Amino acid sequence: MLCNSLRTCRRPCVGLMRDASSMRPLLQAPFSHANRTQLLVGRLRCITSSTSSAKAAAPHIVVDVDRDAISQHQAVNVDVNALHANCNFSDAQSAHGSKSAFELLTAIGVFSSCRLPFLIRNAEYFLDLSYKTLGHGITNAVMKHTFFRHFCAGENRHDMKPVIEMLQKNNIGPILDYAAENDSADSSESAAGLQGIFSQPPFNQPARVYDYKSEEECDRHVSIFQECIHSVHDVSPVGFAALKVTALGNPELLERMSTMIVEVKNLFAKFQPENGSGGLISREEFAQCYRQHFHVDDDHLEAVIKSLDPNDTGVVDFISFAEMLTPYNLPSFTFKCKSIGPLARVTPSSDEIVLMKRMSERLHTLAADAALNGTRLLIDAEHQKYQPAIDNLVVELQKKFNAKDKTDRPIIFNTYQCYLKDTLERVEMDLKRSERYSFHLGAKLVRGAYMEHERERSKNLQYPCPIHDTAEDTHQCYDEVVEYLMRYRWQNGSGTEIMVASHNQASIEKAVVLMNQLGLQPQDPNVYFAQLFGMRDNLSFPLGSQGYNVFKYLPYGKVEEVMPYLLRRAAENSAVLGDSVSELDMLKEALYKRIIGR
Repeated sequence: MLCNSLRTCRRPCVGLMRDASSMRPLLQAPFSHANRTQLLVGRLRCITSSTSSAKAAAPHIVVDVDRDAISQHQAVNVDVNALHANCNFSDAQSAHGSKSAFELLTAIGVFSSCRLPFLIRNAEYFLDLSYKTLGHGITNAVMKHTFFRHFCAGENRHDMKPVIEMLQKNNIGPILDYAAENDSADSSESAAGLQGIFSQPPFNQPARVYDYKSEEECDRHVSIFQECIHSVHDVSPVGFAALKVTALGNPELLERMSTMIVEVKNLFAKFQPENGSGGLISREEFAQCYRQHFHVDDDHLEAVIKSLDPNDTGVVDFISFAEMLTPYNLPSFTFKCKSIGPLARVTPSSDEIVLMKRMSERLHTLAADAALNGTRLLIDAEHQKYQPAIDNLVVELQKKFNAKDKTDRPIIFNTYQCYLKDTLERVEMDLKRSERYSFHLGAKLVRGAYMEHERERSKNLQYPCPIHDTAEDTHQCYDEVVEYLMRYRWQNGSGTEIMVASHNQASIEKAVVLMNQLGLQPQDPNVYFAQLFGMRDNLSFPLGSQGYNVFKYLPYGKVEEVMPYLLRRAAENSAVLGDSVSELDMLKEALYKRIIGR
């Protein structure tokens, strides 16, 4: 990718640690759910079969799940009657019995509004109109007592206390989430100001200005997240704090960083020979391609290959390659390019490297504070244009704070959005990294929250849409990743922790049944369930009553700051309410029983 002449040892970009084309038939074939997972695992175990010595010297390349043991289990078929004997997800009293009549009425009004497509599609317009006509005071007061009250725990620690106490009485833990959302529009708008950090990247890239105000806001957010971490410590010994990386770094810089990471992946894919196996490149093939792209002498090349293959396995893999070409040290490589290609054209300036390191330092400060206070951190997934950078930063944190010689459980969790087509590949890659660098993987699984944005952006910029084509494909991907990780945890013991963060009742039922099949007890410390506050109480409260590890996401912050979050929640609800047993139906049933005194 660095040079214009890429014809000697090239092939189209495919899966980086395995041949994605060979995996696709496994995902598309009409196998049962469990059999598909079994075949995926079988494929993983054969990643390094081309070089037996490589397997012996570098066993961390293979994700070790016992294929034979897995084959003893059948597909996850949910016996709803048996399940409901313990967890009745259709019981209105269990879900909403703790709410007051006023809270039920408010909830009914909120969910009814979410069923009006015209209102949801134009929510941002109506909000702006209200601000202009009624003013911020009246508009925020109305929002605070309706949508904000239903979906958020409060504006500060004092407001949240009664909500957390109510949840804990029902065996539900808190996930505190400062819900203010940053946006690239903010940074570009500020960058037009008079003062800023002027950056002139090399290779004739356009100049960029990173405003001081954005950096000051990020520093302020560190203090807010620290208060969130301390609040979790004060109210719960097993709680979580959620944070958004876009609140700790300039979104434009995150997008730049993501582009660098993607181009490194593309370069490695170009290095692979036509008949390459499992994303591995022989030393000879790597040297040939490296010489083609870079000005390099024999001693330097030998040192590079030795750093990539310290155990002398004879092959180079992507994990080592990506560890070498990080965004921080990219210039030291691209300045040796023989020609200017895509990777060279995203080389960061020295000022951008300083800003990236500052963003990383903010995250490390929070992670250290969380580890000291016994609080775990959930790093939220965000727009796909930021996600490669976020993943890279999370791995940095996991290697340090989830290290097996420092803790017996993960402190840092990454979030995987299963509406993305490459989610399973990313989970596999991160499991390999966790084994390579000896850290515990913490994985929170969600379906995804930015579908319309991702599809519109891919259409406008004319690149393949990263989102699954149908909802059914997303459901399948979610269930497969949950099963894959649960079976990995079952086979390899404690350490890897999974948070099944879902509002989909079928997925929750499958996960509960799978836990039973694998002998994982409800209180197993490695499996959690989570739903958003104000949504799917019919899942959270029954699970809590049966001893499962259940958590509620509790967004908080000043009303006007969390408006983007509230608008997104409303949009998501418009789809969630299409379920056969909806929140609205059960809320009405609970209110009716309250009125007639039952």
